[in-house]
Amino acid sequence: MNDPFLDMKEQLFAMQDPGYKAFHEKLIPTVDPSRVIGVRTPALRKFAREFAKDPRKDAFLKDLPHTYHEEDNLHGFLIEKIRDFDSVTEALDRFLPYVDNWATCDMLSPKILKTDLPRLYEKILEWIRSEHVYMVRFGLKMLMDHFLDDAFSPETLAAAASVHSEEYYLKMMVAWYFSTALAKQYEATLPYITENRLEPWVHNKTIQKAVESYRIRPEQKEFLKTFRIRKTR
Repeated sequence: MNDPFLDMKEQLFAMQDPGYKAFHEKLIPTVDPSRVIGVRTPALRKFAREFAKDPRKDAFLKDLPHTYHEEDNLHGFLIEKIRDFDSVTEALDRFLPYVDNWATCDMLSPKILKTDLPRLYEKILEWIRSEHVYMVRFGLKMLMDHFLDDAFSPETLAAAASVHSEEYYLKMMVAWYFSTALAKQYEATLPYITENRLEPWVHNKTIQKAVESYRIRPEQKEFLKTFRIRKTR
């Protein structure tokens, strides 16, 4: 069967940087190295701007799963160009179950989502209840990106804390969320640490990341350190 996107893949390989491929493979250990072409992000974003004009674009967005990691990233960049809230969330619902690494997940940030935060919050609650690791991670990242400033509410902290998983990239995301919450909403977030509301690994990782943050005051860091959970034999 002929591949309708063969020429596109050939263009991606023409942009291959072997050194970057070797480097990037180490950053995304969940991805089979044979799926990584090795295209630098600025070059891929430029390519996405051109491919967005290709009449095959919509067919490409439906052609899941993709063969290469860069095709996944290209897919994400194309989703970001959609200018309708419902169309973006539908595209995300189709795509996120096929995401297999933190890098592709975290680069996704469609601007249209912030135009309707109440609807986005309801969608986030769906995503974080998903069985797909990177759909949950994406939901948490959207919670972190859009609901820790003017749209903050204590219930958003509870939503993030409701995610329980043994998956490393989900535990790390919850810790990243809560360390950012400490930086932005310290008083509201602090009870999650002082009252041990998070799982021990997430609890300690949150404190570690908060201590490493330049946005948290030195005296706050020293206080947080006193709540580290020590490992027992």
